[in-house]
Amino acid sequence: MRRLVTALAAVVAVGVGLTGCAESDPVPGADAAETHSITHAMGTTPVPVSPKRVVVLDTDKIDTALSLGVVPVGAARAGEAKGWPTYFGDQLTPIKEVGVLTEPDLEAISALKPDLILGSKFRQEKFYDELSKIAPTVFTEKVGITWKENFLLDGKALGKEQQARDLLDAYEKRAKDLGTKIGDPGAKKISIVRFMPAEIRVYGPDSFSGIVVGDVGLGRPERQLLANKEDKRMDKVSPERISEVDGDIIFVAAYGEKAAAEQAKVTGGTLWKGLSAVKAGKSHVVPDEIWMTGIGVTAAGKILDDLEKYVTAA
Repeated sequence: MRRLVTALAAVVAVGVGLTGCAESDPVPGADAAETHSITHAMGTTPVPVSPKRVVVLDTDKIDTALSLGVVPVGAARAGEAKGWPTYFGDQLTPIKEVGVLTEPDLEAISALKPDLILGSKFRQEKFYDELSKIAPTVFTEKVGITWKENFLLDGKALGKEQQARDLLDAYEKRAKDLGTKIGDPGAKKISIVRFMPAEIRVYGPDSFSGIVVGDVGLGRPERQLLANKEDKRMDKVSPERISEVDGDIIFVAAYGEKAAAEQAKVTGGTLWKGLSAVKAGKSHVVPDEIWMTGIGVTAAGKILDDLEKYVTAA
C-alpha cells in the first residue's frame, strides 16, 4: 500500500511539473494573437489586430506602411528600380528584398516569418494561395486608380484604420486648399509624361498622379483626358508625335536607367525643344518614385509639393 501511495505521489508531482512548464513555456502559436476579419479582393481573412512582421508586395504598400509608422520586414521591388524609394530617407534600410512585384520570392518571404502579407490581385493573383499558407494575406483589387481605397483597406489590415482616414482627409484638404491658392486651377493645363524603357506615355485622369492633379482642380491638355479611351490611366506617344505631350506646364519622369537615356535623347531633340512649355521654361523633371510608383498618401503629398512649387509660380 505504501508503495502505491508513493507511486501515485510521483505521478502527481510529474503532472504538476509538466503543468508548470506548460504555463511558463507556452507552445509557439498556442495563444493566437487577437485578430479581426478583413474583406478584400480575394475573400475574407482574419489578420492580427496589431501585426508586427509585415511583408508588402507592391510599391503603394511600402508608402502606406511607412506613412502609418509600420516598417515592413520585407518588400518586393519595382522591376526597373534600383533599391527602395528615397523619399522616406533611411526608414527603408532594414527592409529585406523579396523578389519583384510580378514575381515575389516565396522562399524569402517565408524565411521572414511574417504575420501579415499585403499584395495586389492585379499583380500577384496567381501566388495568393501559396502566400496564404505562409501568413494571412490581404490583396487589393487594382493599382493606381483605386489608390485611396487601397490605402484605407491596407490601413485597416495594419490596424491603423483611423490614422489612415485622418491622413487621407488631411491630404484631400491640402489639395483643395492648394487649388484655392492657385485661383483658377482649371485654366492651367498640366501635362504628365513618363519615359519607359521601350515607350513614351502620357498619363490621364485615372492614373495616380492624374488623380492628385485632379484633386487640386488643375486642368489637363485635351489629349491627356483620354476621352475616347476605356482605360483613362495612360496612353502611348511616339517620339515622332512628341508635340502631343505639350501643355501649359509639363512634368516629366523616367522609369529606370534605360528610360532615362531615352528621355535625354528625346528631350535633347528639336521636336521637344519646340514645345511651348519647354520654350517657356515650364518643363520640369520629377522623381518617378513619387509621381508614378509611390501611389500612396506620402507620395501624393510630395506631388502637391511639386505642384505648389511650379504651378503657383507659373
